[in-house]
Amino acid sequence: MHKLGDLDAFDLRILAALQENGRLTNQELGERVGLSASQCSRRRTSLEAAGLIRGYRADLAAERVGFRLLVFVQVTLATHSGDNAEKFRKLVARLDEVQEAYATSGDTDYLLKIVVPDLKDLSVLNEILLPHESVARVRSSIVLDRLKETAWLPLRSLLQSAAR
Repeated sequence: MHKLGDLDAFDLRILAALQENGRLTNQELGERVGLSASQCSRRRTSLEAAGLIRGYRADLAAERVGFRLLVFVQVTLATHSGDNAEKFRKLVARLDEVQEAYATSGDTDYLLKIVVPDLKDLSVLNEILLPHESVARVRSSIVLDRLKETAWLPLRSLLQSAAR
């Protein structure tokens, strides 16, 4: 079973290559990292089984598909109880517009990343989120420009450490 300390330079290079292109065959992967296709296959399977590779998917261009509005929403709960937090978690889980949700420290309890086609579709805030019994306050910020957007992990620093 892989753990962070168990990752060697080959594992990190495999992860970096797959992060760049998850459609690589084991043959292509082997050529990139300097291993045979069968070695890459075994390592990839092991990395998947250990949960280091969570899955493979197409990276869709939200704006080109029609989701032009990206909004970050700060949510403060009405009360800070386990029951209320669970109600809120269930609410968030069923809202497809919420791409990401984080429990945070500071002035607000949660930060949500919401994507919708346009401003009128942002009514999810007024119709569902704001009146929910678990929610006290909602503050939203509409993204005007995306300076950087990535799901990539900065594996380069781990590769440099593994090389030492």
